Amino acid sequence: MNSALRREYLAALGLGEWAVRGKPVPASQAANTSPLVPRAPGESLASAPSTASATAGATAGASAGPAAREAGVDWGELRARVAACTRCSLSATRTQTVFGVGNLRAEWLVVGEAPGAEEDRRGEPFVGRAGQLLNSMLRAVGLTREQVYIANVLKCRPPGNRDPSLSEAAECLPYLEQQIALLKPKIMLAVGRIAAQNLLQTDKTLGSLRRQVHRFGISQVPLIVTYHPAYLLRTPADKRKSWEDLKFARDVCSHV
Repeated sequence: MNSALRREYLAALGLGEWAVRGKPVPASQAANTSPLVPRAPGESLASAPSTASATAGATAGASAGPAAREAGVDWGELRARVAACTRCSLSATRTQTVFGVGNLRAEWLVVGEAPGAEEDRRGEPFVGRAGQLLNSMLRAVGLTREQVYIANVLKCRPPGNRDPSLSEAAECLPYLEQQIALLKPKIMLAVGRIAAQNLLQTDKTLGSLRRQVHRFGISQVPLIVTYHPAYLLRTPADKRKSWEDLKFARDVCSHV
């Protein structure tokens, strides 16, 4: 990306030009600062789950039935199942489901919390001002919206944009798990506290989950946590922190 375009995208984030202060952190070193269990000699990063992932794995094991409901389903059938879903009460209040959008061969999977009012109306995740900021955030690290895949933990909008309940997230998560199985992304970017806590099965704060390489699911996809674009619109002072998260995610992805 040329310097003029980069300056334009950084300006959309409210940030100035940046310069590399040192060598990029290799994924192996990044793992040493993340909540990964110590590895035995010769053990690969992919085979060493984080403590958060271990908790998620134990939870998944306890609910193997629901988690396996969509296993083996292709994109078309999965979309149809989501559109017809009545597993929780959100089916009675939604305008339509919000399945996800993007490149089916994407290396990056961006996961948010749940659809908002505009997403519920249009059937697409991350639209409006938050979606525009997300697009700028992606472009700042050399990606376009068309190059990534974007989805939410929940496929239906909670009334009044309230936080999803634990049962709603549990019912919907198998859909996302199958999207991940089909997509096979190199990295996941969880945007926002609710998305991060549901994916990692934790109640830790977003701040404590940032700048670490977490792992998700059976395939142990590297997962990075950052702020939600809607939050950044309300708290622009944290845009620089999000920019640091994106650079960290880009570096991790380059070493996968």
